[in-house]
Amino acid sequence: MASVRGFACFTRTRGASVLREIMTTAAAALVLCYFGSTQAAPLTELKLDYAYYSPESLVIKRNGWLEQEFAADHTQVKWVLSLGSNRALEYLNSGAIDIGSTAGLAAVLGKANGNPIRAVYVFSRPEWTALVVRKDSPIKSVADLKGKKIAATKGTDPFLFTLRALRTVGLTRDDVEIVNLQHPDGRTALVNGQVDAWAGLDPHMAAAEVDNGARLLYRNVDFNTWGLLDAREDFIQAHPDALARVLKVYEKARAWITAHPDDAAKIISEESKVSLAVAKLQLSRNDFSHPQPGAQQVAALKAAAPILVDEQLVKSGTNLNQVIDALIDSKVAQPAIASNGAQ
Repeated sequence: MASVRGFACFTRTRGASVLREIMTTAAAALVLCYFGSTQAAPLTELKLDYAYYSPESLVIKRNGWLEQEFAADHTQVKWVLSLGSNRALEYLNSGAIDIGSTAGLAAVLGKANGNPIRAVYVFSRPEWTALVVRKDSPIKSVADLKGKKIAATKGTDPFLFTLRALRTVGLTRDDVEIVNLQHPDGRTALVNGQVDAWAGLDPHMAAAEVDNGARLLYRNVDFNTWGLLDAREDFIQAHPDALARVLKVYEKARAWITAHPDDAAKIISEESKVSLAVAKLQLSRNDFSHPQPGAQQVAALKAAAPILVDEQLVKSGTNLNQVIDALIDSKVAQPAIASNGAQ
């Protein structure tokens, strides 16, 4: 009887051991399967935007530098035109592009409302927006805009610039009529007298000045938020090497623009279909010396962010400081910038 009990005990012990082995093997296989399934397939298509307000994107596209960079990998580069930050954010949110060009505060607004992006590069520190009126307009100050029509593209830096400008004289958007028009249409509406003022965006704003004699009613460099290159979270995780190579090309373009401003202006002129004088004016309002996103952008955006809460553009209770901390990625661009010798 003792031997039978011993055999049964051995059998149970051996069976438990075998079961543990099977479970361990199965678990290992499951883990391997899971992590193997998350490995990115080779990048067959790189989708990114170009924008008339992003000089680097125009230079890169014109010179075919990304196509050259990825030629050996047989990666197709797909360019999508963004007419404003709102369009770039829409394309990023839908997956139509992997990398897009936006203004800083617009990116905060998108991130706060669920857009899965991180800002990985600063393409410029611009003064690309101001409040614009016709040359013969009787409007002399922001206060004079009370009760007037202002063209602005919702969800963009010019729109948010307008709200902040109004608040400097105690006005809100309820005191004016904001007409939601894409940037080039806003210029047309201003020139044709359909609106009293326009929240301009370069190069359209520069064109209105040079070609139509338009006047900048209100300027404030600090109300212009940084030009950011945003990437989708899933693209950052799946293709870190490809993103690093894109940023290397952006660094090449940034250095080239600084060294060849006249040639860069010519490219902007031809790509944006504006005169050379307009392109030079636009370029003169861009500072390309701070490509590294970090504390400076975080501080500027946190100072600007309360307008999003005050104007109820984000959900009640949204912690915008956390959103901004999660948006600004100071690490991704470091290798590309360091290899280019930039600070």
